Amino acid sequence: MKTLTVNGQSHELDVPDDMPLLWALRDVVRLRGTKFGCGMALCGACTIHIDGQAMRSCVTPVSFAQGKAITTIDAIGEDPVGRRVQEAWLDLGVAQCGYCQGGQIMSATGLLKQNANPTDAEIDDAMSGNLCRCGTYTRIREAIHLAADAGEEKA
Repeated sequence: MKTLTVNGQSHELDVPDDMPLLWALRDVVRLRGTKFGCGMALCGACTIHIDGQAMRSCVTPVSFAQGKAITTIDAIGEDPVGRRVQEAWLDLGVAQCGYCQGGQIMSATGLLKQNANPTDAEIDDAMSGNLCRCGTYTRIREAIHLAADAGEEKA
């Protein structure tokens, strides 16, 4: 049995150590917000936070996540930075098809937690591992700036 702490709740899972965390979250814990994209950590659709760091759950084994705090898109709105990012996404109508947006929001939140006021270049660098087939990159960058500005207003 493995114990995972996901979105603040403890879960006992009877899964192999090498099971990708994505499948444990989706199929065992039943949190379906995190998406499968490429299965090779190339597209970012499966991005989650482990101890506050954005990581690709499709290539992260369950054994790595034991004893660590896992946050998924399902609960990122409970985090003040995550909530600002989600609000900015809605204010600017970032999503088109929406499939990649959970991973985009997780990466954007991770960026703003490390760098509260990133430049365009820093945003492009941090978000370069998240692919959007609809091409919403310009709006994603604007939303990250909007979320950063909202954080400065509250400070």
